[in-house]
Amino acid sequence: MMKLLPTLAFIAAIGSGVVGGVFFAFSNFVMPALARLPAASGIAAMNSINITVITPTFMTALFGTGLVCLALIAGAIIGWSQPGSFWLLAGAVIYLIGNPIVTMVFNVPLNDALAAVDPASANGAAVWTNYLSDWVMWNHVRTITATVAMACFIMAFI
Repeated sequence: MMKLLPTLAFIAAIGSGVVGGVFFAFSNFVMPALARLPAASGIAAMNSINITVITPTFMTALFGTGLVCLALIAGAIIGWSQPGSFWLLAGAVIYLIGNPIVTMVFNVPLNDALAAVDPASANGAAVWTNYLSDWVMWNHVRTITATVAMACFIMAFI
């Protein structure tokens, strides 16, 4: 297992960077662009994105990196006396909490609530306004934690 840690850390760094980049794009230009649309159009576009994002490639990046992080946690604890173990543990915990867990606990329920409303209704507009605020805030958390995790994995090599 200890011989695999550098490879796993490299995979986790790449995965964290890819996931963080996707979330960075959403925080910085996708969601602001959708916010400029009328509520019904923004809801329709976001609902389409939420269906389209469920691909093997993105799910592997998001959740596969999480699985690699579980192995890194075990390896870092087992090999605690090894250089870089603190950084591996920190990066793995930060990624797991800030990305798969935040996604499942906060972003997915918000997506489900958005999919359940009539986009043309007054309730739809209210849900959209709240969605833009809450979903984007949690997306910022995902962006920051993925980036910090990537930095931790890189620090483990230094």
